[in-house]
Amino acid sequence: MTQKNLFKTSCMALLMVFVSSTAFAQDKKESKGIDWMKELKERITINGYMHGGYEYNDKGGKTTSTFNFKRAIFWGKARITDRWSFLFMHNFALSKGVLEFWTNYRLTRNNALNVRIGQFQHPFSLESPLSPTMLELVDVTSQAVTYLANGNEPLLGPNYGRDQGIMLLGDLFNDHFHYELAVMNGQGINTADGNSDKDVILKLEYRPSKEWRLVASGQKGRGHAINTCAWNDIQVGEDYRRDRVSFGGEAKIPTQLGRKSTSGGICLRSEFLAGKDGDVGSRGAYVTGSVALGQGVDAIASVDYYDRNTSESGWQQTNLIGGLQYWFYPKCRLQVQYTHSFCGHLLGDDYNRIQAQVQVAF
Repeated sequence: MTQKNLFKTSCMALLMVFVSSTAFAQDKKESKGIDWMKELKERITINGYMHGGYEYNDKGGKTTSTFNFKRAIFWGKARITDRWSFLFMHNFALSKGVLEFWTNYRLTRNNALNVRIGQFQHPFSLESPLSPTMLELVDVTSQAVTYLANGNEPLLGPNYGRDQGIMLLGDLFNDHFHYELAVMNGQGINTADGNSDKDVILKLEYRPSKEWRLVASGQKGRGHAINTCAWNDIQVGEDYRRDRVSFGGEAKIPTQLGRKSTSGGICLRSEFLAGKDGDVGSRGAYVTGSVALGQGVDAIASVDYYDRNTSESGWQQTNLIGGLQYWFYPKCRLQVQYTHSFCGHLLGDDYNRIQAQVQVAF
């Protein structure tokens, strides 16, 4: 199926879900009549956001600058019944822009057990499933998450943290414990699996309070290479071991200065990730934080380290990031950040980067 046909089919599916849901409600309330606008408002929700900005680099003795338009994401969610829902998400800034299409059914009275089928965000890592509208960095995720969780490694190409499969998920013990167990293709978005093996991903999350959470996740699978990679000798068409593990935590502490800021006060997030692709190991860690300064302004800082090949010196990179963000409207902000990158000798010279980005969301 082509990308265009997939988009049309998904839109038609969303429309059919709405028609069937309203028809179901109409049959149930036929004797009382039905308010179509009320049904639409209650059963269908539409959201979206856009990221666009400017970037300056001085890498390799050459300076470059460009305006960029990274994301124009819209999604619609339909509540078919109190237990059954459907979601479709598309990024109009990408040529292959269909990000998610899945249906979710709650099997229990509470939220203890749900089953989700389709294309959706896989559960590996603390940071990857978080919305870019709330993450502090213009680049959204850390290096380790970008490569090990979001699939931006050259071997598979970008998959934006999403894949096709089935997942069990839920909340237990008064929402203090959350779990997600997924069986997925392992090949990324909008494509069939490249081999007969499936990836198994497990995430466990403990929430001692609303302000704190601890997360551990792991992934066991086999990849099917569609490209080669400079720090790995895996060839195109080869099946290879593809394992992942992560441990992280996040704290959000409300403050008086954070009352007018979407961040709410002080936010601190840190995670360690490691992976194995074939015989090559990689690992990384980051610490990212924001502090509300008042009047919707936050200070941002991050230390981000990633080593692409732990058995060969020269593939490591450390990014030091600092900046400000201003929330000028709910969910809307202006971000300005400076990054200095210390690079291993196999990655080239150290470099500086300045980024500015505007976010508009609804």
